[in-house]
Amino acid sequence: MKFAVVVFPGSNCDHDAYHAVTHVLGQDAAFVWHKDTSLKGADAVILPGGFAHGDYLRTGAIARFSPIMREVRRFAEAGGPVLGICNGFQVLLEAGLLPGAMLRNRSVAFQCEHVWVRVEQTDTPFTVACRQGQVLRIPIAHGEGNYYAEPDVVERLEKGRQVIFRYTTAAGEVTADANPNGSVGNIAGLCSERRNVVGLMPHPERACELPLGSADGLAILKSAVTSVAQGALAAAR
Repeated sequence: MKFAVVVFPGSNCDHDAYHAVTHVLGQDAAFVWHKDTSLKGADAVILPGGFAHGDYLRTGAIARFSPIMREVRRFAEAGGPVLGICNGFQVLLEAGLLPGAMLRNRSVAFQCEHVWVRVEQTDTPFTVACRQGQVLRIPIAHGEGNYYAEPDVVERLEKGRQVIFRYTTAAGEVTADANPNGSVGNIAGLCSERRNVVGLMPHPERACELPLGSADGLAILKSAVTSVAQGALAAAR
């Protein structure tokens, strides 16, 4: 399969994502510049982490207007799998492809550390190879990762099973201490109503090889490969 890795001015995890899907997973990938108007025949799209446009105004606020985002929106509306990682998640929120917003971390400091996240749902293109309740050790690196949405929106997300990842302890327990940034409901990642657009603050592409401290992130990226393969098989039938 082929991934499109979107590159904004200020992206700094684009090569990490490219390395993970090509050199680790053995898939095809192409960098797509933010001014491009084509996703180059991609089967899945990754919006990587970094500081798109220097995070001026708000994180992701300028990136949402990039020409490529029109194509990302069309791709998502057609059911294509889209993954926003960290800054990519922030871009998806600003673009309205996912609900809610990001606030400054509760600590009001940039935090770079490994955290534990629990897989809440497995019926998305990026969790299909995971087990429900599986706890993954994945790093975070952000200053604005404090997810917020109005109570009625959070209630709708919970009822719609759109909370995909949640910060927990290593044992999978939801506690205040396990929440690194103050996100409402310990939410670490969401999916869209159609379940094909997923955003998460932790970096799975930085946890794909054991020398990096964890290979748990592979489950998320492998899920995309599995999902696309299953879709191709279903179409063939």
